[in-house]
Formats: sequence, C-alpha cells, structure tokens
Amino acid sequence: MNKYILETKELTKTFGKHKAVDRVSLKIEKNSVYGLLGPNGAGKSTVLKMIAGMLHKSSGEMLFEGHKWSREDLSYIGSLIETPPLYENLSARENLKVRTLLLGLPDSRIDEVLEIVDLKNTGNKKSKNFSMGMKQRLGIAIALLNNPKLLILDEPTNGLDPLGIQELRDLIRSFPKKGITVILSSHILSEVEHTADHIGIINNGELKYQNIIDQSVDLEELFMNVVKSGRRE
Repeated sequence: MNKYILETKELTKTFGKHKAVDRVSLKIEKNSVYGLLGPNGAGKSTVLKMIAGMLHKSSGEMLFEGHKWSREDLSYIGSLIETPPLYENLSARENLKVRTLLLGLPDSRIDEVLEIVDLKNTGNKKSKNFSMGMKQRLGIAIALLNNPKLLILDEPTNGLDPLGIQELRDLIRSFPKKGITVILSSHILSEVEHTADHIGIINNGELKYQNIIDQSVDLEELFMNVVKSGRRE
C-alpha cells in the first residue's frame, strides 16, 4: 500500500518567462500534517493551487494515492487558499447550506462540520460579523464538506490573534486522527514547528529541503541557512 497520499515529481509552473515553481518534488505521507515553509513569493501558493486544481501545471507529474492526479480526485481534496469564500450576509449554517446544495450533499453534513470547527452555536449571526478566527474556521468547514482525504490550507493563521492561532493549531492537529492529511503553507516558523510532522522549505520556486521535523534541530537556523544558500546560488 502506498504510504503517500500525494507526490509531485518535478512539478513546474511558468508564467510567461517567469518560472514560479521549478521542478518541485513533494512527498506527503497519509494522515500527517506537512508544513510547506518559505518566504513570501517563494512559490508556496502556486504549488498548492496546482494540487487543488486552480492552476494547470506547465510540466511535471502529480500522483494522488499512487495514481496520476486527475480532476476526479478533487472530490477527495478540500482547500482553503487565500481568503475564506464566504457569503457575508449569510450565517455559518446558511453558507454551508449553499455548498451542500451545489455538491448534492445531505444536510446532516452541515452539523458534522460545524461540530468539527466549533461553530454550532453561532445561530443567525451573519458571517460578516464573525471574528477573523471564526471566518477561518468557517472556511475550513466549507473545505471539509466533501469529507476530503487531503486538506490544503494556505497561510491559515494570517491575521489571527494568539488565541485564534492556538485554536486553529489544535483543530489542524486533530485532522490526521480523522483520516485527513493536511498540507499547511506558512512563512511563520513557529506555526509550522508546533503543527507539522514533516516540512518542506521552498525558495525561489525550488524545493530546497524536505524531511521529518526533528525537535533537536533549530528550525529557524535551518530555515535561514536554506534560504540564504538559495540566494547565494
């Protein structure tokens, strides 16, 4: 049985003459949290958008559960990339109801995901009046509706206060126990260090490092060394 839910092999994306992602080969183990680290503009979001089907790759290969990735696999992939896609004049439940109608899912799934992200008691409160942390959790609830095997979260703690970050971290750490693998991108080292099992460091569109997180290694020092060596090249 394949231990990787997702592999990319020399995944590349170019925009005109600019190579945003250059031969990136990721290995994402099932039921784990993978932290994709890198400075702003390093190519993290572009990688995640290709995996989520939002961008076409220029070259390379993606494998999902051992077979060549196809758009049919998107039914097993949930994603929250950039800002949560909310209808701000609707409540949490109403936002989810719109998606269940589009996806042909039963209403019972609404209560299930609201329970997971701890938003069951928001009643008729419109999502425009939610805190940033609540909006992020509602965005994750939307991504969870189709009961994905792989959840992609791009910079999910941006704009959150320390309590919101801790709540989101605990939520993310709970997913592997539910059979959900998470790819988490961030430029915040502490966020990844406390959340992920494995890390990849991307810089200038290239994957410069990939390994299990070793608590005996100073992640900040490792990150700075990898990024600085990329700049010298």
